[in-house]
Amino acid sequence: MRYQGSEAYSVRAAERAWERTSQQSRSSFEVVSGGGLDARVRQGVSHEFLARFRAVLLVAAFFLALNIVRVAISAATVSVLQANADLTTQISEAETLSSNLRIERSVLSSNARISRIATQNYGMVLPSERVSVVFDDPAAEEAPAADAHGDAAQSGQQTGEQANVG
Repeated sequence: MRYQGSEAYSVRAAERAWERTSQQSRSSFEVVSGGGLDARVRQGVSHEFLARFRAVLLVAAFFLALNIVRVAISAATVSVLQANADLTTQISEAETLSSNLRIERSVLSSNARISRIATQNYGMVLPSERVSVVFDDPAAEEAPAADAHGDAAQSGQQTGEQANVG
């Protein structure tokens, strides 16, 4: 059994501990930390290089985005110009068609052509005598004389104008 405090102390134990520590701290060569090629390789990439690399990437991304916007605007401009050219072509075609239709309407509605078709195809002829029909308005005879304002339609009815039917 062991009793606490009954241990004998060695006088030389303190000397031996001091010798061990002094022997361990004295090595045959000196180590300098942080120097040499091996230390740089283990250190990795510096923070300055990473900051510059990020700045270059940001500038490249900015120019890339700027060029994409330029290309998009150019494509939209080309699209609008093509649409304008198509509309101009359609307008000129419509104007040509309108002009041709006016000429055709003029030719088709000429009195000489209509008379020729009526006489040749349908055997129609112009009447040799004119028929006049007179309409008497019984209300006009019973009405008093024209107003002081004198409408032309009322005076025309009261004088008994003749209507030609033919």
